[in-house]
Amino acid sequence: MSMMELSTARGSSRSPSRMVSGALVLLVACFAVFGPVVVPGDPFAQSLINALGRPEPAAPLGYDHLGRSVYHRLAHALRLSPLIALAAVVTAVAAGLALGTLAAARGGWIERILVMLADALLALPGLLLVLIVLAMVPGTATGFWIGLSLVLWVEFFRLTRAASRETRASPAVQASRLLGFRAPYIFRVHVWPEIAPMMLTAAAFGAATAIMAIAALGFVHVGMRAPTPELGLMMVELLPYWREAPLALLSPVLATFALLLGLGSVLINRIPIGLWV
Repeated sequence: MSMMELSTARGSSRSPSRMVSGALVLLVACFAVFGPVVVPGDPFAQSLINALGRPEPAAPLGYDHLGRSVYHRLAHALRLSPLIALAAVVTAVAAGLALGTLAAARGGWIERILVMLADALLALPGLLLVLIVLAMVPGTATGFWIGLSLVLWVEFFRLTRAASRETRASPAVQASRLLGFRAPYIFRVHVWPEIAPMMLTAAAFGAATAIMAIAALGFVHVGMRAPTPELGLMMVELLPYWREAPLALLSPVLATFALLLGLGSVLINRIPIGLWV
């Protein structure tokens, strides 16, 4: 990697948009992890006397309609949704990498079967596929994990297969084969540096899509079940009381917006390939 490319990479990594988006994700993560430590409390504890109450030291964001601390419920929700999304993305990346590499390497009937399976899943709306899984495993994090993984792996499979087929036909890979290098070496040295930026970008958008899907299904009472703190469920529970407790309603809305905005833009600019060699 030349000095000019390295300088460009460093300049891109320090661009204002990247810094702002990274700061948003870091801020949300710090609140989710350290918020309950700074102000201890129980997200499930109810006190009807404090229903729709104003912010106070024990509940900095006020109370919901059942007298539960919005601050502690929001911190719990900001741990639950990203963890489900992270688990789904990791599973989808692993499946997409493995099956995409297998399809590109073997070809033939193995590739045709995997492509047909991917196209069949791609033809179904993503939320519908998640709903089908949730019908079998209702209102659980496991159901979301399985459903979102089934939706997301197709994109990683298609990216890996397309990039791997092009890279494996290059002269560098052909030379490596003639020298006797095996498939793991070829993948690590030739294939992975080519697909890493695309996979990381797709992973960031996949995580944002998963969080948005969890919140959307919770908003229509199809996702996590009460009293589990979840972003979409918190919004729909507090929506009838927006006049009495506007801060309580705005808290999950703004937190979701900040998290999605940060994840959606943190990897828009591709990471230079040379940094991953």
